[in-house]
Amino acid sequence: MDDYDFRKQLETKDNLIKLKDDTIKTLENSLLLKDEQIKTLEMTLKTKDGETKTLEKTIALKNEEIKKLNSSAIDTNTLKEKNETITQLQKEIEILNEELAKADEDLESLELENEKLRKAQDDSKDVKITDFTDIKITKSEILGKMREILENAISNVVIVVPSILDLQELYLYELRSSVSMKIACSIDPGKDDHSELLEEFESLDNISLRNYEREDRYVLTRDGEELMLAIIGNSVDNHLVFYTKDRKHIQLLNSITMEGWIQSRKV
Repeated sequence: MDDYDFRKQLETKDNLIKLKDDTIKTLENSLLLKDEQIKTLEMTLKTKDGETKTLEKTIALKNEEIKKLNSSAIDTNTLKEKNETITQLQKEIEILNEELAKADEDLESLELENEKLRKAQDDSKDVKITDFTDIKITKSEILGKMREILENAISNVVIVVPSILDLQELYLYELRSSVSMKIACSIDPGKDDHSELLEEFESLDNISLRNYEREDRYVLTRDGEELMLAIIGNSVDNHLVFYTKDRKHIQLLNSITMEGWIQSRKV
């Protein structure tokens, strides 16, 4: 390994460490935010609970008034007045019951929301750095994601794939002619299928093609807005995959994604 490769490996490791630190900080901030949301919800729950108890007491008092009116001695002079009072109290109780039912619904909704937040907080606490050593992410899944990203290409993309044959899976002909494409991949002009594809791609003015022989990664950056990096592992379907739209992530990983293009040779 020469000094250049050694320095690039060190730079790659430093970038990955920084990315991990940023992820941890983001998770910590997310947990703090959820803590504040839970505290706010718990205060609201207490308030709603107090309102519910107050309504229940008010309804009980209204019912007591009706009971007293019904049990009191009745004379002809006050019968009409008592009936009117009872009717009014019954209307008030009906309104209070509606308010109580609404308060119960609000309370139930808040409790569900609080439960969801607590579960999300617990799940966040359980989040760990993913171990990609044995995770199965296939080549077809990676190329499928690359096609999805390319659908939104506007002005420029950088693509690195192991072989020129892989480019057939990206439907590059469907991209608008205004999209500038820098592509690095392994190319063997001595093979008929390679040479035929090379001739086809070189006929397009918006494609710059270079030979990258290491066949160790898949890379796609789109308009500085999306980035995907997949590093090939020891087994066929094992890849270490990063995908992000975060500009800070893209800026940090840009040197790694451009490495394949920079280290490639003109055909």
